[in-house]
Amino acid sequence: MRSICLLLTFILIISCENDSYTHSNLMAWIPSNSWMVVKTTSVESLKGQFKNNSLLNQFSADKSVQPLNSKLAFLNHLQPSEDLLITFGSSSADSLQISVITKYHQDLFKLDSVSNHSRETLTTNGMSIVKTTINDQVMYSTVKDSIFFASNNRELTEAAFSKKKPDPLLMELFPKSNNGSPVSILINSKETPIFPHLHFDQHLKNEQVSDYFILDADVTQDQLKFDGIAVASDSSKSIINMFKNTFPQENHLPKVCPPDTDGFLSFTFQDFTTFKSNLNERQKKQDSLIVNAHFDSVLEAGMIYKNEDQAVFLHSIDATAMNGFLGTQNSTETYRDITIYSNEKAELFSEVFSPFITYNNASYFINLENFFVFSNSMTLLRDIIINYQNDSTLYHAPAFENMMTNLSDESSLFVYANNQKLKDLINSNFKTETTIDPEGYNASAIQFVYENNFAHVHAIIQKTKKKLRPNTIQESANVTLDADVLTNPQFVNNHTNNQKEVVVQDVNNNLYLISKDGTILWKKALDSKVLGRIEQIDTQKNGQLQLAFATQARVYVIDRAGKDVGSFPMKFRDQITQPLSVFDYDNNRNYRLMVTQGSAILLYDKNGKSVPGFNYKKAENTIKTQPQHFRIGRKDYIVFVQGNELEILSRVGETRVKVKNNINFSDSGIYLYDNNFTTTTVNGDLIQIDQNGKMSSSNLNLGEKHAITSTSKTLVTLSDNILHIKTNKIELDFGDYTPPKIFYVNDKIYVSVTDLQANKVHLFDSLGKSIANFPVYGNSSIDLDNIDKEKNPEIVTKGGSDGIIIYQIH
Repeated sequence: MRSICLLLTFILIISCENDSYTHSNLMAWIPSNSWMVVKTTSVESLKGQFKNNSLLNQFSADKSVQPLNSKLAFLNHLQPSEDLLITFGSSSADSLQISVITKYHQDLFKLDSVSNHSRETLTTNGMSIVKTTINDQVMYSTVKDSIFFASNNRELTEAAFSKKKPDPLLMELFPKSNNGSPVSILINSKETPIFPHLHFDQHLKNEQVSDYFILDADVTQDQLKFDGIAVASDSSKSIINMFKNTFPQENHLPKVCPPDTDGFLSFTFQDFTTFKSNLNERQKKQDSLIVNAHFDSVLEAGMIYKNEDQAVFLHSIDATAMNGFLGTQNSTETYRDITIYSNEKAELFSEVFSPFITYNNASYFINLENFFVFSNSMTLLRDIIINYQNDSTLYHAPAFENMMTNLSDESSLFVYANNQKLKDLINSNFKTETTIDPEGYNASAIQFVYENNFAHVHAIIQKTKKKLRPNTIQESANVTLDADVLTNPQFVNNHTNNQKEVVVQDVNNNLYLISKDGTILWKKALDSKVLGRIEQIDTQKNGQLQLAFATQARVYVIDRAGKDVGSFPMKFRDQITQPLSVFDYDNNRNYRLMVTQGSAILLYDKNGKSVPGFNYKKAENTIKTQPQHFRIGRKDYIVFVQGNELEILSRVGETRVKVKNNINFSDSGIYLYDNNFTTTTVNGDLIQIDQNGKMSSSNLNLGEKHAITSTSKTLVTLSDNILHIKTNKIELDFGDYTPPKIFYVNDKIYVSVTDLQANKVHLFDSLGKSIANFPVYGNSSIDLDNIDKEKNPEIVTKGGSDGIIIYQIH
């Protein structure tokens, strides 16, 4: 049980009846003994965060956590349509109790494909409870008023819908979480004191910091970040209320810490008298006026930890007064022109600042401008002097600087740890030493910023990335799916932040939306493989984009949350044979969706209704290419190949350009190049047709195995191992290459091909010069775009059989 508590703790360091009490509020049904509640908008996102985060994945694999993994395996069979609550509580025997609460729908809990399971209906006190056993794990579930409740404890399920009195504070605060985050976490410290035992500091590990913590989680491949609030009502129990009626100050302590400091604790206040009064009320004691008078100049205090050594830190705005208070100062030695004094008040700090400081063995101290540091280690004091004089303190360390970009400069309470302290934290909470190693996680912290009877909480545990030089490639995300990759990954727009995300499908026909940082946002089951590239449309003309695409039997329009839009998906009896074509003729978002079925094309509007007045009759032969829309001047052209003929239609499906020639088309597709409809024959001849239907042919010496692509002014060809970009020739190693692709990003043209045989992605500029440090590892065609707010472009490609990789180009 202790190890399970640690895992959940680590991820984060990672009274009256309410009138709004209704069955529709999921919060009302949380078991009263719950000490943690996880709210998620997507089970797949929650699983993906554990699977793809380099640190959490180690926890998932550790033997000590296997009992928890087994109990949570139940989630694999749930497909909630709305928020899902997962609660954790403990019985009197200290056994872990897990419950799940969500809105019920008919497809929520299906076990058709699970071989080793059984179901039994139990009746108790007039209610039906379903006992489900999956691989020796038992869950008890029931449904009432459209609420689904399940637990590994039968008594909890039986009592699930009994009248409760939920805490009105939680009923108000917790529903407001999930502010753009797929996961939110509630900690009830009143039920258990495990969070947050600030294990970064040994003196606070048994203290209750607050009553409740409500945090939104942002988990990426190499980072765990949490933002939220801490609320406490009883100042006699909760540490956070020691900062009541004070204002957070800047944390100066890092400015004296050596860069290899293991950890520190800093707490600030603008008024020592008020802060000390809060401490005294908690400790039921009084201070002398002398103590209060001399500490009035102190704005910050704390502890520094390095190896086995410790030091007390004070920041005073009146160093002269503080020196006077310390009394007769006997010089022990002078080091680098800094005097190290003996300290006769070694126990003073634990008396004044307990429980924040309990260290009472500081035999020496130094004064560095407005900073005072006390310790019994001369070695640590000398180290502090060296780095302070060299301006090489932790404050200027790259890992710390990078971490602070996610945190506030001012805080009431701030706790920091390096990777070794993090490892010690992990192992100190397991009965046996674990294999978990936070290597590279060189800077982690949690801070509390007190304000108006609550505290803002910010916590971060992140892997330090090396600063890259220009002309380098960095792997920024590596995501493993639940099955092998089926389609080429591609970027799509995230309209909420004007950045990009990735969509990809696995061999089980599940479609994934993945953040730029590698977080699986959701997974959605489709009927079959997605055909071609996924488009994005704005059906409501409000800036909110949806994904639009076709499979073999359906046309989907899916919103950003993974939900079907309106009457979609549209279902078809006959097979869809080409990717969905999306036309926006006048850029006014009056979309036309063109569906190809063999030799027929059907046209629908953005709501899935058939468009009247489209007059194209069924083609004489099978349509071989995806219909394309081109605009030349003021004229629109819909172009596709059927049999050996090129069809060039108007908006209403009538022939706009008659092409008399029969052409033995290759599989290269149709492009608009130099205002001509351009393609190739199976023999490798370049074919161009003008707006009058006149055809010209050029021999480009392309082999039978070739591919082309183009923009309006750039033609790229690939024949065997010879790549031409305009007139620039590149001779590649012999291999199995994907068709070339052209990208225009940041006013620069890029051309890519991937050798599937050697798993190498090649990238060139418009002059045929290889981009520095290419090729890189990859196993599919790429997509390339600028996916974040930085200027450097990124590419996404298939990695291993079940993964994708995002690279950043510097």
